[in-house]
Amino acid sequence: MTNGNGTPPEAAQAPQLNVLAQYTKDLSFENPNAPSSLQQQSQPPQINIQINVSANNLSEQEFEVTLSVEGKAETAGKIMFSFELAYAGVFRIANVPKENLHPLVMIECPRLLFPFAREIIATAVRDGGFPPLMLDPVDFVGLYRQNMERQMAAQGGGQTGQA
Repeated sequence: MTNGNGTPPEAAQAPQLNVLAQYTKDLSFENPNAPSSLQQQSQPPQINIQINVSANNLSEQEFEVTLSVEGKAETAGKIMFSFELAYAGVFRIANVPKENLHPLVMIECPRLLFPFAREIIATAVRDGGFPPLMLDPVDFVGLYRQNMERQMAAQGGGQTGQA
């Protein structure tokens, strides 16, 4: 049985996630103490990484998702290097129930972007004179839950009557 255009009814309503574009929105790498920061250090640097995800509706079915990654390496109170990357993609999402749309956009889309952002950061750090920084995989489900809990706590802090 088909739906009139040759496709089975279940295929016509199958959820779809398509990547329409991927791009670097912003990239900054700083090596403020070079060349002294490039010398052999007595101890490994402390590296701090922060990751955030944001999304914008472009149309009913298209979303721009931005994966923001910031990092800094310090040793003995001196910054060895720092970077900021905003890597984005445009995604078309169709046939997904409304209650599943937000988690899909905020978990699966950044999961698809992450390997590319990881490579850009590794290359920038290497080109800055350091060994490539290979970021560990990110638990985007955990990050999503953390952000949702933070939003719920902020909304519950004295704001009533808002949905």
